[in-house]
Amino acid sequence: MAKSSLKIIDALRKTAFQLESGNRYEWGHMGSCNCGNLAQTITSFSRAEIQKYAIEKRGDWSEQLIDYCPTSGYPMDMIIEKMIDFGFSRQDLHHLEWLSDSNILNRIGVGFLNRNLKSDSILYMKSWANLLEDELINQIKLPNFYKTEDTLELV
Repeated sequence: MAKSSLKIIDALRKTAFQLESGNRYEWGHMGSCNCGNLAQTITSFSRAEIQKYAIEKRGDWSEQLIDYCPTSGYPMDMIIEKMIDFGFSRQDLHHLEWLSDSNILNRIGVGFLNRNLKSDSILYMKSWANLLEDELINQIKLPNFYKTEDTLELV
């Protein structure tokens, strides 16, 4: 799973918010599906540009993630590379496209989400962001203090 970071959490929440606010969602459209909406957030490419680049190669996001080659010269591989450089792995993106990461599904308390439902995509992204936020918070170690008569001192 993506390493907990503020920029990843922000990208997931921003994408979920944009979907809630009316961004187009269409699972069969490479620029408007789960990964397509996240790609719009991260890369600033439009849904139409992502779709145009995607059809230069065969397959959906999952297949293009398998075939990804950073030196291919295909614009779609450049988009995937930007998402990987941002902090997502190919496996993260595959799970996002299919709403299938078991850690996220367990957090939600379901065994399955419907990738064709905008509301399920939003729920998945928000839950993923919350999971990463909890991991980030748990990494913070605060010093122990004890109180003497008039002062606080580090233990």
